[in-house]
Amino acid sequence: MHMDMKWIAINTTSSLQFIRAVTAEKLFKGLILLRGCDTLRCSSHRTRTISPHKMMDLRILLFFVTVPWIFCDTARTNKVVPRHKGILKILDDEESISESRVVMEAKKPKKKVIFSPDYDSPADKDDEIPGADDKDDKELPTCLMCVCLIGSVYCEDVSPDMTTVPPLPKETAYFYARFNKITKITNKDFADIATLRRIDLSGNLISEIEDGAFSKLDQLEELTLAENKLVKLPMLPAKLVSLNVNHNLLKTKGVKANIFKKLSKLAYLYLGDNGLEAVPPLPESLSVVHLHNNNITSLTDDSFCKRNNTHYIRYNMQEVRLDGNPITLAQHPNSFICLRALPIGHYK
Repeated sequence: MHMDMKWIAINTTSSLQFIRAVTAEKLFKGLILLRGCDTLRCSSHRTRTISPHKMMDLRILLFFVTVPWIFCDTARTNKVVPRHKGILKILDDEESISESRVVMEAKKPKKKVIFSPDYDSPADKDDEIPGADDKDDKELPTCLMCVCLIGSVYCEDVSPDMTTVPPLPKETAYFYARFNKITKITNKDFADIATLRRIDLSGNLISEIEDGAFSKLDQLEELTLAENKLVKLPMLPAKLVSLNVNHNLLKTKGVKANIFKKLSKLAYLYLGDNGLEAVPPLPESLSVVHLHNNNITSLTDDSFCKRNNTHYIRYNMQEVRLDGNPITLAQHPNSFICLRALPIGHYK
């Protein structure tokens, strides 16, 4: 049998499809011969006799075509090629072979593919390092709930409600946790954060601060505790420059006698809108002090000046507020004689 066929190394299914496409007419003639016909009538009514040699070739060809055809299911249906688990690719016969030509692709070396499952298997869980998740849970939540920048943590008006001080990165220098539901500050909240320079906890529900909560923060310069429910002040760090405790529930008995006197760098002190009955002892370094809207009823010559030193002038003091207190300033002229300016505000 003289056929211009090229032998190609492809899988059995593709070979069968190739042979079927190329030899369709001759297979048809072979079927007629196998049924006992030795002649084939043409459209011109002429008779051609098929030689025994050619008939034998056709029978051999049909044997090699039909036997694999019967046992190969995929030759009669679409070609199914497994990609990987759970995904199949369907190739129609028309896509894999054409009437005019056969396109072959050389086999490419398989690449190593690592599949990432959508769920964790029990075997994967057994391989996990114990305690690894616990460590992440302790370090990540603060920066998930808050905004963490280099050296700064912003936890303002966090939802769901933040009721305690969250764990902070050890390099935190500026911490803002305004307008939350924090109720208490403990000694452990800032114990390991020696780099803190500013803390702003205004607008919370803080009613208690343990005495050593801030005392070990050697770098702390600004502390804002405004708009809380404090009735007592804790010990304060020595390098504090600014303290704001406006709008709390402080009374004179809740403020230790020399709590401010020892702060040699304190320049800004805001004690307005509380319940203080007297002016606490103030350090020489103060530049601004606000005591408005308290319950101060009297002043002494030592409140701002020095009774025994008439030449004393308080050069650092720039601003004093006493408005909103039940006091008449005219009755205490010697209390302001050392100041460079009289207290500001509206007085009766």
